[in-house]
Amino acid sequence: MTQAPAADLSTRLIHHDYTPPAGFEAPQPPVHKASTVIFPNVSALRAREWKDKSSYTYGLHGTPTTYQLEERLATLEGGLQCLLVPSGLAAIATVSLALLRQGDEVLIPDNAYGPNKALAEVELRHYGIAHRIYDPLDPADLAAKITDATKLVWLEAPGSVTLEFPDLPEQVRICRARGVTSVLDNTWGAGLAFAPFDLMGDGQLGADISVHALTKYPSGGGDVLMGSITTRDEALHLRIKLTHMRLGLGVGANDVEAVLRSLPSMALRYHAHDLAARELARWMGTQAPIAQVLHPALPGSPGHDHWQALCGGAQGGQGAAAGLFSVVIDARHSQEQVDAFCDGLRLFKIGYSWGGPMSLVVPYDLASMRARATPQLKPGTVVRFSIGLEAVQDLRQDLAQAMERAFA
Repeated sequence: MTQAPAADLSTRLIHHDYTPPAGFEAPQPPVHKASTVIFPNVSALRAREWKDKSSYTYGLHGTPTTYQLEERLATLEGGLQCLLVPSGLAAIATVSLALLRQGDEVLIPDNAYGPNKALAEVELRHYGIAHRIYDPLDPADLAAKITDATKLVWLEAPGSVTLEFPDLPEQVRICRARGVTSVLDNTWGAGLAFAPFDLMGDGQLGADISVHALTKYPSGGGDVLMGSITTRDEALHLRIKLTHMRLGLGVGANDVEAVLRSLPSMALRYHAHDLAARELARWMGTQAPIAQVLHPALPGSPGHDHWQALCGGAQGGQGAAAGLFSVVIDARHSQEQVDAFCDGLRLFKIGYSWGGPMSLVVPYDLASMRARATPQLKPGTVVRFSIGLEAVQDLRQDLAQAMERAFA
């Protein structure tokens, strides 16, 4: 119905009655920005439901743009429901806050993403929630640490920085047998290296929840912070979704647009990062300053056999392994030399994160990051590389010149 004419131009511009014709279609979905959502009448305001994505009530609870990304991400990871959050860490925190209560306990692998452990050590402890660290390479240690108080087990494949690959199916079996919810940080696998909800390919075994830092491969540009929480159980999803709502978590439409635009090229980029990382990791293994190369797809790397069993059939039998690897620089070289090596790199930039077009490097003080001994690692200093999309020969030359200058 045409609006009654108004004399003031401002009023006429705000309440303009033109509606573009339907039927416009383009490769990328439209971007809907909204805090306020308009209802046609009071009855609709009272009747609409946002929890099942059947309608819209407020921008924080979803728009056509966020619904699109959530549904595509659910498809990517083999889930049925998905929630968007402002970062990967926000995904971790939301799951823990939704599922843990005072007196509960959460188990975390020793090589988990550091901020996940810090969240448990400080924030969760404030709420009376205990945590314990388990050995990710020893399923028996996980089984022994589960008690009646254990309500959540975090899984990570591979581990952060040192990239040990666990026996993920066995870890999930243990959680299932003990009736404990399992949640996998699937940022490395990204829905491409393996199926988090169907680990054996028969639809019978999978994690209960998959969290994903969309900041990495789904974004691909190093310019977006976002995370996701994917499930296959409606009741579990709703429990997390209500906590998500109470915490007031939301993401910006322009960031969602950026991820939607990048998703179609994600598999191609992931494969390119993977091939380049493997080539450079193998080459680094031949260099004198390097005591050990940590890359799940390389024989001899901790947990390689588990990677082969779970991921080896992807990408036409080449397996899938993302674009990360770490090296242990021999203990005969000082921290000052390691720092000089990192500083001397010209193409590799010093910075956190991964999955973007630019290659990155970070040295780590592993002793401050692990609660347990690390007999699977050679003595020395761990340096992690995130391989971007530069030419491999240029990156190899950069590594060679920096090593020659720092370790001569």
